Amino acid sequence: MGPLQGLRVVEIASIGPGPMACMLLADLGADVVRVDRLEASGLGVPMEPRFDVNARGRRSVALDLKQAAGIDAVLRLVDGADILVEGFRPGVAERLGLGPEVCLSRNPRLVYGRMTGFGQTGPMAPMAGHDLNYIALTGVLDAIGPAGGKPVPPLNLVGDYGGGALYLAFGVLAALFERQRSGQGQVVDAAMVDGAASLAAIFMGLRAGGQWGEGRGANLLDGGAPFYDTYVCGDGRHLAVAALEPKFFAELAERLDLDRAFVKRQYDRRCWPELRVAIASVLLTKPRDAWAELFARGDACVAPVLSFGEAAAHPHALAREAYVEIDGVTQPAPAPRFSRTAPGRPGPSPQVGADTDAVLAEAGFGADEIAALRAAGAAR
Repeated sequence: MGPLQGLRVVEIASIGPGPMACMLLADLGADVVRVDRLEASGLGVPMEPRFDVNARGRRSVALDLKQAAGIDAVLRLVDGADILVEGFRPGVAERLGLGPEVCLSRNPRLVYGRMTGFGQTGPMAPMAGHDLNYIALTGVLDAIGPAGGKPVPPLNLVGDYGGGALYLAFGVLAALFERQRSGQGQVVDAAMVDGAASLAAIFMGLRAGGQWGEGRGANLLDGGAPFYDTYVCGDGRHLAVAALEPKFFAELAERLDLDRAFVKRQYDRRCWPELRVAIASVLLTKPRDAWAELFARGDACVAPVLSFGEAAAHPHALAREAYVEIDGVTQPAPAPRFSRTAPGRPGPSPQVGADTDAVLAEAGFGADEIAALRAAGAAR
């Protein structure tokens, strides 16, 4: 089920953006086979596979890529694949014998997806890094945080997942579309620095047009505007206020009984400090959920700041069935949604090597070959 049904993906196990990109493909119906190490790796921290949500919907083959027999097994899987995804540092796949030249010579229609932090080229390409390093180099991290404070890590959503996983998935699907015309595969070089920079395109434009300053917490969308920020309520929990447009701000002002003079001067920065104090003082008079109920209807663009646990139980999420429970773990449902080829319920995250025999048999391995791989310690 799903629009990607029939698509065959080989994923070389990694952490961060690669697994999420493959989760997105699997969620939409692709048959994703993850090549795991013989020992469990997961997120890099010890935990049961079912909690590794980004690994859901796969089949797992456990192979030793330090052995020639293990590499040969991967290449035979690649022979029948549409996409291969790897997240090694530049040059590692080539040294293993799994680089694009080898794989594309065997399967010219293969789309070879490469996920790195700094890309395949450039002086920093071979260096180690993490999400925070990548977004630091793009200007994104510098723009996030309170006025007068230090830059704040936005979880690892911007580099790993927004700039990495989403651009990798987008890139390999774009290459598949092109393959329909040319009949040829190609290499997709997805770098988190490139993706994070692309996500920030609007802010580069605003800056060039003189509409975005360098300081944190001083601009329209970074908490600088009092009508686009979060506020503490009477019970210590928070409310998100995002009444950007004048008609929405006018409704906010009416519901909070603010001075009407603020409506006429919404974008006058000289009155922003006074407006912020006015909003903050009113919101302190009631608990968060009382305000949420007040703003539950209408267009004031106000929402409660929910925890992850609260988010899954919100009435809107329940109505849209936005979360599912798989193997006892509540997690987001597949997205986006499709009118005709709706994806099915995702499968659980696999135990390492749970599907080794079945997948190798599908790839043409005989029972004696699989037994030989096991005996040599090249498969589990």
